[in-house]
Amino acid sequence: MILPGGYSDVPAGRIAAVVTHLEMTERPALRRDPPGTRTLRRVEAPDLDWYRDLYRRIGEQWLWFSRIRMSDAELAAIVQSPSVEVYALVLGAREEGLLELDFRNPGQCELALLGLTAQRIGSGAGRWLMNRALERAWSQTVVRVGVHTCTFDHPAALAFYQRSGFRPFRRQIEVAADPRLDGTTPRQVARHVDDPDRPI
Repeated sequence: MILPGGYSDVPAGRIAAVVTHLEMTERPALRRDPPGTRTLRRVEAPDLDWYRDLYRRIGEQWLWFSRIRMSDAELAAIVQSPSVEVYALVLGAREEGLLELDFRNPGQCELALLGLTAQRIGSGAGRWLMNRALERAWSQTVVRVGVHTCTFDHPAALAFYQRSGFRPFRRQIEVAADPRLDGTTPRQVARHVDDPDRPI
């Protein structure tokens, strides 16, 4: 479908984002790891409550909501699949990051999730986590690693992926029901997105 040029209305109660899809088709040279001690812990068949809690702590401010809206069965089919790897970034005794690698499509790896809690953004932990993600992805027999980001994410996310070796190849518009209006996320989060309590 080709969207018309110019402006398009977004109905009340819905939000719209520009999604950028990126990929790499060969193993990149990794960026230098920042100093500091970090641990990546594999979480086999993650408990759904644990997963949702870390997902919320990391993504709520950026309006991550897709996994919160899933039923237990839908979420388990993804994160407990033997072809999906879930990792927690551990700093000290606390889990501060989430990495999810999806190998369900043969020959490909989708970097389904890579995120940090707010206090770790800008600390170098993201670069360290990306290096581990790429090492793990390319240790498998893959010809492509993909990822996507959107205009709800941290404003530096797209440039971060490009510095890590990903190239944009597609853009889309995503329109969804505002998760702040149905209780999926708190109303006060993601004020960088249209305020749901401010009349248009």
